[in-house]
Amino acid sequence: MGSKRRPDTGGKVDVPMAPMIDIVFQLLIFFMLQLKIMAPEGNFDINMPLGQSSQQSSDAPLVPDIKIKLISDANGNLAQLKFGERNLGVGDGAFEALGAEVLKIIGTPGNPATKDIEVEIDADYELHYEYVIKAVSHCTGKIDPQTKQLVRYVEKIKFAPPRLPKNS
Repeated sequence: MGSKRRPDTGGKVDVPMAPMIDIVFQLLIFFMLQLKIMAPEGNFDINMPLGQSSQQSSDAPLVPDIKIKLISDANGNLAQLKFGERNLGVGDGAFEALGAEVLKIIGTPGNPATKDIEVEIDADYELHYEYVIKAVSHCTGKIDPQTKQLVRYVEKIKFAPPRLPKNS
């Protein structure tokens, strides 16, 4: 009883290409349909440090950032409000003076040339939060008494890194 053997083709196997191409295209379509394109979440505006450019632009004057220091007493109350190196005092009058100083620097509220001005607030660690909020409020703008609309001064506010109190 003899067994049937295939004739020897010399080791060469003939692979049909048409079904393989069909499978590759089906896999490609499957993965394309499974792909979910998602929009990036959040606001990714990053302020990168300016490098030295090859040409200096002289059309836009550079306005220095505004530095505000809030110094507290031992109880966490505001002891001193400093605008740069100048002492503005304490109380509501000091915050009004702060708003006036910011307005002097930016000139006209809403001016596009001053949209990149930043205010840096450096508050003592023990300071009550209400004083920081008052400083932020007086730097960002005020309500116009005639139109009852908010007049924007500065949009960018940053905070200095917190420092622990010296006696802790």
